[in-house]
Amino acid sequence: MSSSAMRSTVHHPDPNFATTLAHGLSLLQCFRVTSPVLSNKELAERSGLSKATVSRLTNTLLARGLLTYDAHLRRYQLGPTTLSLGYPLLASLRVRQIARPLMKALADHAGGSVSLGIRDRTSMVYIETSRGHDAADFRPDIGASLPIMSSAMGRAWLAQASEIVSSAVLEELSRLGPQDMSANAKVIAQARKDLAEKGCCISRGEWQHDVHAIAVPMRTLLDGEILVFNCGMLASRLKGRTIEGRLGPRLADMVRQVEKALFPPHF
Repeated sequence: MSSSAMRSTVHHPDPNFATTLAHGLSLLQCFRVTSPVLSNKELAERSGLSKATVSRLTNTLLARGLLTYDAHLRRYQLGPTTLSLGYPLLASLRVRQIARPLMKALADHAGGSVSLGIRDRTSMVYIETSRGHDAADFRPDIGASLPIMSSAMGRAWLAQASEIVSSAVLEELSRLGPQDMSANAKVIAQARKDLAEKGCCISRGEWQHDVHAIAVPMRTLLDGEILVFNCGMLASRLKGRTIEGRLGPRLADMVRQVEKALFPPHF
């Protein structure tokens, strides 16, 4: 049983914590792009819940439209109601509408992808993306998640976050599985150094081996959250140049334009 699975069965110390609701949400979080359909047995293994509990929860989630059932495969997949739940959040983020044309212009110039992301626990999630190339193996999309430690976007978030908040993320990572905490601390230190000296954070194939990326965080919180823009390119398109040298100033300038539009100065 994985660390994340074991955490699902631990009694929560807060008496106001709704355990049944948390278990239902943990089932929904078991689905991934690489595993869009799952059986009750697979859900039990991934969540750490008993098969009887999973059976009750999947029946409820199915009735509420959060899951659908494929009788031929005898497996569940996320239902359309999950899209409806996320849409109000996306629609309320005005930054997406403001940034979209700027992101498209930069993506076309770079021949890569420009995305906007927000943190979800120990991952970053795309909430807007624009692609300026046709590479079939590099297609970021809205709702896709990426690891916080190895991605440029995650590193930029860590560089901008306070010591208290970034330490909490490190603790959560350690609970999820074995972690080299000293190596993670070095990643954060380098990210802060890169942001201060180069104006962006960098990932050279640490997340996807053939993709180099840079990222710049917004300096002003939006609804209490740090939002981060990134730009990624296939390494083969760089032709020996560094991505930060080629695109770093342009990405930083784009982020400043977005901030200016969102938070115009008052005279």
